[in-house]
Amino acid sequence: MSLACGLPLLECVYCLGCARWAWKRCVHTGYHDSATWGHAAAADFAPVPRMCRLVMANYEPDLAAPLLDPSNVVRRRTYADTGGRVTPYLLYLDHDHADIVLALRGLNLGRESDYALLLDNRLGKRRFDGGYVHNGLLRAAGWVLDKECDLLRDLLDRYPDYTLTFTGHSLGAGVAAMLTMVVVLNLDKLGKVERARTRCYAMAPARCMSLNLAVRYADVINSVVLQDDFLPRTATPLEDIFKSILCLPCLLCLRCLKDTCIPEDAMLKDPRRLYAPGRIYHIVERKSFRCGRYPPVVKTAVPVDGRFEHVVLSCNATMDHAIVWIEREGQRALDLMLEKERATAAPSNQRMERDEMAVQREHVEEHKVALRRAATLSVSGMASVYGTFNGGPRPERSESFPPPASSSQQPRVSWNDLIEEVFEKDEDGQIVLRSPSPPS
Repeated sequence: MSLACGLPLLECVYCLGCARWAWKRCVHTGYHDSATWGHAAAADFAPVPRMCRLVMANYEPDLAAPLLDPSNVVRRRTYADTGGRVTPYLLYLDHDHADIVLALRGLNLGRESDYALLLDNRLGKRRFDGGYVHNGLLRAAGWVLDKECDLLRDLLDRYPDYTLTFTGHSLGAGVAAMLTMVVVLNLDKLGKVERARTRCYAMAPARCMSLNLAVRYADVINSVVLQDDFLPRTATPLEDIFKSILCLPCLLCLRCLKDTCIPEDAMLKDPRRLYAPGRIYHIVERKSFRCGRYPPVVKTAVPVDGRFEHVVLSCNATMDHAIVWIEREGQRALDLMLEKERATAAPSNQRMERDEMAVQREHVEEHKVALRRAATLSVSGMASVYGTFNGGPRPERSESFPPPASSSQQPRVSWNDLIEEVFEKDEDGQIVLRSPSPPS
């Protein structure tokens, strides 16, 4: 009896809980994240490898031996030009695909300014259009638009049939997503550009926006994730991870307690929690408990719950983050999809037009379903912002921004000032002025 009373019951329960959590994490693979999603079409996924190559051009010291045509590079900015406010980027005219592309490179491990940009955030620090976004990435997007707004407007006027695409990798992918959101909310600032002409491809993005924004902007923002990539799954604030590197057991303990004790519904309703943006394209090339790589398959969805919630314990978690591997496996997947479609009897042009129309219809319906699901879950406690599926048209401009000046003689407003002046929505979904900051 005395021996039974002396058993460390609390320690046993804790060890059993940790063992259960460790087992769940060990058997979870990237294949499980998109097991129930549908397959992407070739016409839908076709721009991804091309966007990867444009991003990779930012890593080339000389564009004379390039992945693209140097004569079509309108502008290129390096770290010396940006002053560390944003990663290097280039503006490219893709005449073959009638596209104006702004491509940003990813995190440079040797640049302190990139770390400062990534760590310029905490939960709930920056509210934007009824949700929350990453503060540092939004400020970087404002800086880019301040520098390139006039050039983008001129290019859109000169090529009225071209689309405007923002793309980037890793840290640059988050900036590209922020750029797309700000531009869509202020389409008049770039001339007569429509929402349908604007899009974003974020390669291996950092978590940069709350769930309600990720779902609402899924029609213009696309995220591409390769198998087990760790960054889109890193739900813990990156600042906490860097601070906890010297105390990894403590970090794992806290992660275990959160995953075990906090229900998933509670995490979804936390408006400050950030997620990978927009529609997700998941490139799957490995399966559970099987060795080697398989022919890559691309799954796509606009997920609400289950949006890459858990980090995959895999030896490929960091390698799958590399833009080189995303481009290579994305091109392989596209080639396989095109091979399957060549077997159809319809002419190629007719087939492509039919596929594009079918994909657009499927995306619209899938987006509506995701909006309904988000409203059902009452994500972030603001169901009113999901009222775009009731048949009414989606507004081209957000009421969250001041109207444009009526006179052309008005001085130009900085994009950063415009972002700072954004209105807020209260808990009832009503538009209210941003509360003034308390005096320091």
